Amino acid sequence: MITANIGRTFLDAYNKRFHENYDAKSFFFDVYYPLFFDYKKYLMTAGNTPLENPKISWADMIAGKKSFESKEQREKRLESLVSKIGIGYPTTDNSIGFGSTDINSTTSGQTTCIAYPFAEEDIYYSWFGASLGVGVQGGLSILFSEADILVDLFEGWKLYRTILNANDKLKGNQVNTWNGQWLAHRYNKRVYNQEQPMVGFSPFEATAGGMNIATQSWTKVVIGIAQQYEQPNLMGYIFNFGQTNTTIGFIPFNLMHIKRPIQLYSKLFGSNEGTKAEELWGTEKGFKACCQKGAIGIEAMQPKGFRQYMTEDKGKGVKLPKYDEKHKINFHTYQIWLLAMLNNEELWTKSIEFAQTLQTYVNRDKKLSTKRGNIVRNILASNTKKSFFQALSEIVSDVESFNKIEENAKIIHMMPNDNVPYYLTLLRFHFAGLNNKNNPQALELDFK
Repeated sequence: MITANIGRTFLDAYNKRFHENYDAKSFFFDVYYPLFFDYKKYLMTAGNTPLENPKISWADMIAGKKSFESKEQREKRLESLVSKIGIGYPTTDNSIGFGSTDINSTTSGQTTCIAYPFAEEDIYYSWFGASLGVGVQGGLSILFSEADILVDLFEGWKLYRTILNANDKLKGNQVNTWNGQWLAHRYNKRVYNQEQPMVGFSPFEATAGGMNIATQSWTKVVIGIAQQYEQPNLMGYIFNFGQTNTTIGFIPFNLMHIKRPIQLYSKLFGSNEGTKAEELWGTEKGFKACCQKGAIGIEAMQPKGFRQYMTEDKGKGVKLPKYDEKHKINFHTYQIWLLAMLNNEELWTKSIEFAQTLQTYVNRDKKLSTKRGNIVRNILASNTKKSFFQALSEIVSDVESFNKIEENAKIIHMMPNDNVPYYLTLLRFHFAGLNNKNNPQALELDFK
């Protein structure tokens, strides 16, 4: 039913934006079917409906091994579909997104003895809704209910059709994958040009004997949406329609949380570097794993490779990062994600001041012994309040900037326990950055 509901929302928004008055059936025949299926290559697979010919491989047709169907053959398929839609009840034979009526089928589902009042228009709506899924890496698609997003996707359909017709080698049936690429591009304010929408946009990848639309990352799509819209939250339905239908369910996207690390990065390191960093967000876990948390927010934005700097390795403690020009953007991305998790910009300055205090403490060791270095190493290796204060007790009687030590001790003492590892990890990153810039020899404190 979700595809029918999204399809209804879309058509209402379409009529409003373009000052039309289509109902579901007239839109299907006047706009949707001609755009999607009245060409030799479809924009979307037609599933188990009569529009699809399961006996012919699209790859064979593109390679010239089989002939594309004629317009007359397509018209016969459409007539057969209309006949099946006429039964008035949505099934896999006449709609997209509904379960099979055969309870033994792998695509059966939503079976009930309750007589839901389905109308013929719901079947037509389901086609529109299924075409609005936003495909992302991991084999999943997202259905958004935001009306403006849905109509923006329609604008992308027209462009996809033009490109598909002009390129014999480009595979069809990829509208959901195209939707992901299109939204990421459409909402990229640095690149998108309404007058020339293909400028800076190349979503294609070469395959053996042809071309595909490459799958976009979920972070690129959601970052684009977050920067386009002001509302704090957006609901998405996560699914996959294939030989079997997979449903993750309704997942809220916290757009304010998604936007936060992007804004922080630009503020602290500049927008040019922030643009390069966008490739790193949300790469630690797959999209499905992120959905299992129940919501998509800052935690899902965790960059790949970060976890090694926060969790303990058996017998080795935690790893102190190294700062160098080659890995600068990764380093800064980790720092920004930590700050976003802490949700307190003041902690950026406080942790830098604390790192500077520790650095000064080590560098003022006139005896050139390893004692001070070992003390600081133990402080930096802390991951809990208890271990931090135990390590800190060795420095309080021998430090010049006691006020900074005391201030940070109070901050950590008052901090929720869940935030302590994030703050202490941010401290490690600041210390590593300071040592690289000012005193490379101090990197001997690396305790990996």
